[in-house]
Amino acid sequence: MNTYEQGQVLLINKPLHWTSFDVVRKIRNSIGIKKVGHAGTLDPLATGLLIICTGKFTKKINEYMAREKEYSGSFTLGATTPTYDLESEPGNFKSIENLSYEEIKNTNQKFTGEILQIPPAHSAIKLEGKRVYQLARKGAEVKLEPRKILIKEFEVGEIRLPTVDFRIVCSTGTYIRSLANDFGEALGCGAYLSSLCRTRIGEFKLEDALSIEELANSN
Repeated sequence: MNTYEQGQVLLINKPLHWTSFDVVRKIRNSIGIKKVGHAGTLDPLATGLLIICTGKFTKKINEYMAREKEYSGSFTLGATTPTYDLESEPGNFKSIENLSYEEIKNTNQKFTGEILQIPPAHSAIKLEGKRVYQLARKGAEVKLEPRKILIKEFEVGEIRLPTVDFRIVCSTGTYIRSLANDFGEALGCGAYLSSLCRTRIGEFKLEDALSIEELANSN
């Protein structure tokens, strides 16, 4: 039994446009075993830390998924999208010329601490046995119940309108896309997630992660 079958935790920097399963499939081919899984999905348009478990360590996936997450990225104000990110086209354009920097900076306070969040209709959550994004793509009305999440830290960084940079530390189950949409709603102008990078999961940090190429070259 090789070390991958015995169990390893691999920290991978997921590239832009790759699905989390694309990474799993690539690593399966690279290390030559089938028992490989990831501990927490990153959307195709997100980059950053993906924890990959191999062999016997796939039993630890739920444990790693439950850990605190940290993200950095940007919202774009003045429009919304059906998916709350750039997987779909922006629309519902509204003026942001009357927004003050102070108003934008202070809006994070409405989303700090324990809050209720409605997940996006375009997500992998199951409703009546089907993924809700499949229902949403068919034009069906999707109603999801709010979920309790914890936003431990929410920093508004540089503001270069219409773009607002952020850093967020949150509990598992938090949808940053929903947070972007809710942030824009609170400002009255709409917003969508325009970039996202996961920088930490529990004690695991992005700076310690390998690229797909680096992992392939190490085998």
